[in-house]
Amino acid sequence: MKKLISIIVPAYNEELVVHLFYEKISEVLDSIEDYRSEIVFIDDGSIDKTRTIIRELASKDKRVSLIALSRNFGKEAAMSAGLDHVKGDAVVIFDIDLQDPPELLFDFIQHWEAGFDNVFAKRAHRRGETLIKKITAAGFYKVVSLVSSFEVPRNTGDCRLLSRRAVDAIVQLREHHRFMKGLFAWIGYPSIEVEYNRDPRASGETKFNYWKLWNFALEGLTSFTTAPLRMATYIGGVIFLLASSFAIWVICKTLIWGDPVQGFPTLMVMILFFGGIQLFFIGVLGEYLGRIFNESKQRPLYFIEEYIVSKGSLTNEH
Repeated sequence: MKKLISIIVPAYNEELVVHLFYEKISEVLDSIEDYRSEIVFIDDGSIDKTRTIIRELASKDKRVSLIALSRNFGKEAAMSAGLDHVKGDAVVIFDIDLQDPPELLFDFIQHWEAGFDNVFAKRAHRRGETLIKKITAAGFYKVVSLVSSFEVPRNTGDCRLLSRRAVDAIVQLREHHRFMKGLFAWIGYPSIEVEYNRDPRASGETKFNYWKLWNFALEGLTSFTTAPLRMATYIGGVIFLLASSFAIWVICKTLIWGDPVQGFPTLMVMILFFGGIQLFFIGVLGEYLGRIFNESKQRPLYFIEEYIVSKGSLTNEH
């Protein structure tokens, strides 16, 4: 039986691009005659016609599957649902907005057959993105690389091919605060990048605003390192040494020259400074405690409301 290529496509309120993505990916899959294929759409609780459109596609094309989650659990959980259920020898993740061209699949398969378990798309150019987003993304990956014990490739997204053993490794990682780019890198296994020029969205609007991106960055920084906690120790030690030196200076100055009652502004500045440092690191501790709290509940990552299995994955046909 031919090897099976499973395409995972998370979707949330993407009714404007579902048909366009399906047409593009179908053209690519039709040209790959040596493999079986399936397209697994994960509807992440859409409130528009996304699920209805995917259901219609599944009724017409036996390669199409639908995994409809019971509500919006987020893209990371949607990808996890896809990885949990696909049976492909290789699994490919594509965003439905066509910013990552489906033609990348040709290079992905070539490197996979050469022995790589993780073939990821690296953005040489990021068209259609604001300057602020480009700068903050570059800064984020630099910080993650500095504080993590392993390398997270820069200028990459979720678009990639994973071998079966890589997928089997990922599905064993069940933490709720999921930074998938980090998980893909953490498992190890041979990996290679494929450079491409990222296009603007084919239609519709991105579902990631700056607030969501900020929270996403916090997940990345706290999921794979305790560096913020160690930083609190280091900064606390430095401040203690400076405060001790200043205290010695004040005592010596008072004994030698005397010191009338002065320094109210200095006192207020010092109180506010140390109070701000303490509140900041209490917040850091709170972030980690919150994650411990959520993990201790051991809730499922998602619930599935509807599951339509593709018939193409069970046969030797496209």
